Amino acid sequence: MLHILKLCVGPRDIAALRAAQARRVALDPPLRHLTRMAPKRAEEILEGGSLYWVVAGFVSVRQRILEIRQEPGADGTPHTALVLDPVLTPVAARPVKPFQGWRYLAAEVAPPDLAPGATPAEGLTDLPAALRRSLEELCLL
Repeated sequence: MLHILKLCVGPRDIAALRAAQARRVALDPPLRHLTRMAPKRAEEILEGGSLYWVVAGFVSVRQRILEIRQEPGADGTPHTALVLDPVLTPVAARPVKPFQGWRYLAAEVAPPDLAPGATPAEGLTDLPAALRRSLEELCLL
């Protein structure tokens, strides 16, 4: 099994990503992410792989990739559509430096899922975003 790592451009947190995807799927189902480059290792990804989103500098959530297909972009150019399960699964946050496009992510180095029903520590969401990121970078959260 193989995963894909992708920067989430626009949404600054998981709630904003969830809202953006809900709007997108309501207008044009199924939920999918378009990319110009097709993964050469698609068969491995379709064996249970996920799209791991880097949100605000941290890989923090994943979605199962259900299908990979060719589809035209808004301007008619060929793209690859990663059809996604709408369920966002939180994972143990890990800092990631910016990169362009997407990257393969081996299953053995992918961050583990958080336990079902796990919530942030009490008061954690009240911290200023910059302080929270600094604490996460230091592996204190």
